[in-house]
Amino acid sequence: MIDRYMKQQLFLGNDGQEKIQHASVLVIGAGALGSSIAEMLVRAGIGELTIVDRDYVEWSNLQRQQLYSEEDAKNKLPKAIAAKNRLLELNSSININSFITDINAKNIDEFVKEKTILIDATDNFETRMIVNDAAIKFGVPFIFGACVASYGITFPIIPGKTPCLNCVLEHIPSLQDTCDTVGVISPIVQIITAFQVTSALKLITGTEVIPLLQSYDVWKNEKADINIEKLKHKNCPTCGDLPIFPYLQSDPEMKTDILCGRDAIQLRNMSSLSLSLEELSKRLINDVNDLIVNPYLLSCSFEDYRIVLFKDGRAIIHGTNQPSQAKSIYKKIVNFQ
Repeated sequence: MIDRYMKQQLFLGNDGQEKIQHASVLVIGAGALGSSIAEMLVRAGIGELTIVDRDYVEWSNLQRQQLYSEEDAKNKLPKAIAAKNRLLELNSSININSFITDINAKNIDEFVKEKTILIDATDNFETRMIVNDAAIKFGVPFIFGACVASYGITFPIIPGKTPCLNCVLEHIPSLQDTCDTVGVISPIVQIITAFQVTSALKLITGTEVIPLLQSYDVWKNEKADINIEKLKHKNCPTCGDLPIFPYLQSDPEMKTDILCGRDAIQLRNMSSLSLSLEELSKRLINDVNDLIVNPYLLSCSFEDYRIVLFKDGRAIIHGTNQPSQAKSIYKKIVNFQ
């Protein structure tokens, strides 16, 4: 164990390595970016790592999400759990916390408080804007990252110093394409991850981080670096002179998300709801097919749909991209008599 971080320590110094081993990092999402980020941090000896992810491992993930195995996909293991299991095999000395949930305005505070760095590995801008608000509110650096097809983008958000995501949103190149429509290749994931983790290590060790928006297209051999320092707005509702943190306002309605890479809708019940998966499985057993229950989720087929229910009341309805249709199926399953 004495030599474990020797090569890194030669570069960062003893003080730098000690700061890493006392840092606490939150990774939001455990998909392609998140699994790669988490592995780099764990191998670097980060003191505490918290992973929050709402999804489970599927076969289509294995092409680029490097922490997961075929066994994880067979068992529909939640990514947060599968990631933690694998990461502890890589470095058993790390304190790893994993949560199977969706980041929202109601729970974000508890995840952000007392963290050293927040790293973006999510797949939607609604969640990013919530995290952006919380990062500024609590003064925690937030490292944005996104990729699709062969293109990726990243930049650091440092409260009080750089513009926030709200400030620069109109200047970010269009990311309307998704991995569902145009796919994604793993090399761009590794490049964006490398820059996100490098920024994190710089911030943790006290090294200057230049506020650059960096974009890459590995297939077209294109790259661009843009200094975003002057894009900070004094009237920004998140980081301006009179912040109101608009994305931290709770919404009591059920929300829907079209999931990247699948013909599926995620439903999030914003009111407090807890499901007993065992009890629900007993009610459903004679009326659904392919019923699977594990400590984290219930999966089954119903009519022409595949439904995955989580203990916190969330659901993923496969086989539709229509929110109203997904809500109808959800109500049928949850209220099955």
